[in-house]
Amino acid sequence: MSSGFTGGAPGFFTSGGIGERSVSMNNNPQVPYRQQVPGILLDPSNQIVQRRSDLRGKRSLAEFQAQHQQLQQPGLGVLLRSVKQRTYQHTSPISPLSPGEFPASITPEIPSGRYGLPLLHQLRPQPISLGNNVMVPRNPNLSAATYPNFPQNRDAVLESEPESEKKIMNRLQELEKQLLDDDDDADGEGDGISVVTNSEWSEAIQSLISPNQKPISPSSSSSSTSSIASSVPICPKQSALEAASAICEGMLDAAMESLTRLTQVANARGNSEQRFAAYMASALKSRLKAAENPPPVEELYSKDHVMATQMLYDMSPCFKLGFMAANLAILETTSSELSSAANNKYHVLDFDIGQGGQYVNLVHALGALLNGKPTSLKITTLADPSNGGAADERSKVGEILSQLAERFGIALKFNVVAHKINELSRDSLGCEDDEVLVVNLAYKLYKMPDESVTTENLRDELLRRVKSLQPRLVTVVEQDMNANTAPFSTRVSEACAYYGALFDSLDSTVPRDNSDRVRVEECLGRKLANSVACEGRDRVERCEVFGKWRARMGMAGFQPRLMSQHIADSMRSRVNSLQRGNPGFTVKEEAGGISFGWNGRTLTVASAWR
Repeated sequence: MSSGFTGGAPGFFTSGGIGERSVSMNNNPQVPYRQQVPGILLDPSNQIVQRRSDLRGKRSLAEFQAQHQQLQQPGLGVLLRSVKQRTYQHTSPISPLSPGEFPASITPEIPSGRYGLPLLHQLRPQPISLGNNVMVPRNPNLSAATYPNFPQNRDAVLESEPESEKKIMNRLQELEKQLLDDDDDADGEGDGISVVTNSEWSEAIQSLISPNQKPISPSSSSSSTSSIASSVPICPKQSALEAASAICEGMLDAAMESLTRLTQVANARGNSEQRFAAYMASALKSRLKAAENPPPVEELYSKDHVMATQMLYDMSPCFKLGFMAANLAILETTSSELSSAANNKYHVLDFDIGQGGQYVNLVHALGALLNGKPTSLKITTLADPSNGGAADERSKVGEILSQLAERFGIALKFNVVAHKINELSRDSLGCEDDEVLVVNLAYKLYKMPDESVTTENLRDELLRRVKSLQPRLVTVVEQDMNANTAPFSTRVSEACAYYGALFDSLDSTVPRDNSDRVRVEECLGRKLANSVACEGRDRVERCEVFGKWRARMGMAGFQPRLMSQHIADSMRSRVNSLQRGNPGFTVKEEAGGISFGWNGRTLTVASAWR
């Protein structure tokens, strides 16, 4: 086949190859249209290989088969074919595809002769003799390969493949005509350049090797692609983000499609990822169709939700350790001052005491620290004035704590006051001058609406009121999540990261069939849905990251009190003892506070202020 390139490996055509018996391919010499520069460009006539007179240019299929049978030798089978010779129409060095266009230094592997064997010609660096003055290149790397259409392998192939050799030859002839434009009626036309790509020859070789193999149709490839796509596992977090993005853009159909994918992997009793997907799907449904799936608002104030929240604090190490870090900060701050006093007096103001679990630990630690010294502990908690039953529930907590404190020789006084935030003062809270006042804000501020919700800005108002009480110490324990002023799509992304990690941490500590875990996860599902689906005053869950809490505390006039290294080491030791060295839980010192997280994701942060 004519390649249209000159240069290459001249030894192939001069040292016993085809070139030494070649004659001129052009009987009619052509005159260049302009004179060449001597000494720079070669004479193209010297590069044209002379054709042998005893070689025929174009052969019929019958002649091809006859010569092909003569050339076969035992142990080697080669398919030879001839192509039309090419006569150059342009001898100018700047003419397209002329011999002077491609110097030998650029294309050293392409032969300069006009006859070649295009079949696997790139794999034949050395010629071998087949007899009858015919040279065929050979690739030593192919000596161990077997090809089913070569003579030594053809009998075995014919036993397993019904297609005959004649049909293969017919296909080869049709392919040759298509690739080389080798029609009988084109003899009178001018020579054209035959261009055959590697992919076309690869298809030809593949058809010879596997004649019964059917080509892959676009429909089959598309169906296989669809089956592969359908087998790809669905990522719940990605589906949730896609649904949130579609909701923001008003593309309800796309949102429902993403929500459907999310629902496919949702299972409230499955693994942690499936459980999270179930609650996230419910939250997005409430956002998309609030009338059919109303988001939880009033449920967050129900007794069942409050109880489940307290169970979360006891079950999750990250929440429990936050309470412990606050207790240690309280003890460190007051112990040095009270050790010299004749009567040790503590006064702790708590805005959300819950079931009093934090103060059970505080009483134990205080009794061990004072070692029998007379101690007075006053605990004051606030109750919602509009909820009369809240005061009764808190009174029951006070009775339990009083009995426990009596065992350690601590005189405990428990007070429940029903005041609004703007009514708080030292007098209304019963603060005494010789008391050491400590304010504990554990998981309280995130439920207070700020300036983005109402002009009252109860969040900052509470901090200012606390500052006016002149406490010795203020402890803050909060969840670390950007879910206050963030837009909807950002809140969904934050919820995926935060609650996904929280569900995973529960899965590592509590069995899946535990009934308390089910109640806690239902509680988390309500918190998640309120954060994602609600806006305005209905959105109670308004967590912030630690950096924003630090900014708010600074604007209220507080200064950070760094958590000591002793507290950080104690928390790490506590994690190892509670979870038996589970590497998923992390304790880090962060900007004066101590953060607790799971697999690199911070869940809660404890800090101290003065």
